[in-house]
Amino acid sequence: PYARDGWNTGNSRNGAYFRKVDTQFGKIEIQVPRDRNGLFHQHTLPDYKQHADVLENMIIKLYSKGVTTREIADLIEKMYGSHYSPAQVSNISKQMIPKVEAYHKRKLSDKFFCVYLDATYVPLRRETFEREAVYIAIGIKPNGHKEVIDYCIAPNENIEVWTELLQSMKSRGLEQVELFLSDGVVGMKTALAKTYPQAHFQRCLVHVMRNICAKVRVEDREAIMNEFKQIHQQANKAAAVDVLHAFYAKWDKSYNHVIRNLKDIEPDLLVFYNYPKQIRASIYSTNMIESFNNVIKRKAKPKAEFPTEQSLDTFIGIQAMSYNDRYFNRIHKGFGQVQDTLESYFD
Repeated sequence: PYARDGWNTGNSRNGAYFRKVDTQFGKIEIQVPRDRNGLFHQHTLPDYKQHADVLENMIIKLYSKGVTTREIADLIEKMYGSHYSPAQVSNISKQMIPKVEAYHKRKLSDKFFCVYLDATYVPLRRETFEREAVYIAIGIKPNGHKEVIDYCIAPNENIEVWTELLQSMKSRGLEQVELFLSDGVVGMKTALAKTYPQAHFQRCLVHVMRNICAKVRVEDREAIMNEFKQIHQQANKAAAVDVLHAFYAKWDKSYNHVIRNLKDIEPDLLVFYNYPKQIRASIYSTNMIESFNNVIKRKAKPKAEFPTEQSLDTFIGIQAMSYNDRYFNRIHKGFGQVQDTLESYFD
C-alpha cells in the first residue's frame, strides 16, 4: 500500500514516525513509513520490537555462560551503551522457554549404543533454599554421535523419577539401547529391565572406587585405588577377572564388608569388556556425563540460586542444546573405528 501504485486504491502514504532501537552500535533512531490504513509493516524490524536481534542473542549467550542478569545488564550498557534492567534481561532469556519445551518433546533417534545416566545437584529456591537433583541422560549412537537425550528436575534423586525419564525417552522413539551406564542408585537395574529389557548394564567403576576409598583407612587408600584401577586396564575380560579376584584375596581380611559388597555387584563391573577395545575407555565409567555436570555447576555457580524451577529448566535446556549443537557432527573417540560392529548389536 505504500508504493505509488497504491494511489486511488483507498490507501495512501501517511508520513512517517520515529522509533528508538537498541543495537550493537548503541541506541539509534529510525524513520518508519506509515500508510493511512495501517497496513504497512517493515521486515527489517518487527512492530513494537525495541532491541536488535544481535543484542538479544548476546544476552542469551551470556546467560547461558552463567553470567547473572545484573552482570549482563552492566556489560551490555558498557559495551553498547544500551540500558537494560536485570528484569529486562530475564524477560529476554525467557524467549528460550518455547525452544526448551520443544527440546523436551522432540522425536528421538530409535537407537543408541550406550546411554549414561547421572544426577547432579543445583541450588533452587522453592519455599526454601534447596539443592535440586537434575537427572541427565546422555547417549552415544552406533555412529559415534552423542547428545544430551533429555533431563528432568526433582527435589532429590530416586528411582521413580529415573523410571519416568526412561519411559518418556521410550515414548518419544528411543526403542533400543545396548548398554546403560550408571552409579549404584538403588533400583536402577530393575527400572532398566522394565523399560529396556534387552539392554545390558555397566556400573560406573569410578563411583565404585570412590565408595571403596570412603570405607577404608587413609593409609590404605592410595594402594587400594591404584590396584582397583588395574581392573579396567586389562587386555581382556579373563585377565580383568584375575585382577579383581586377586584384589579380593589381598584385602578381604582387612575389609571383609567392602569385599563382600564388591562381590555382590561383580556381574555389573566388567560388562564393558564384552565390547570392542577401541571404545572401552569410554564405557567403564560415567566420566563423560560428569564432565557435562561439571559445566552445569560451573556456569550455575555465579547465579547462587535459581528463583524458579522454570528458570533452572531454561538454563539446563540451553546447556543441553548447546552441547548437542557442538557435538552434532563429531564422532566420539574410538566409535568411528568400530561403527559396523556396534551397528551389528541391533541386527
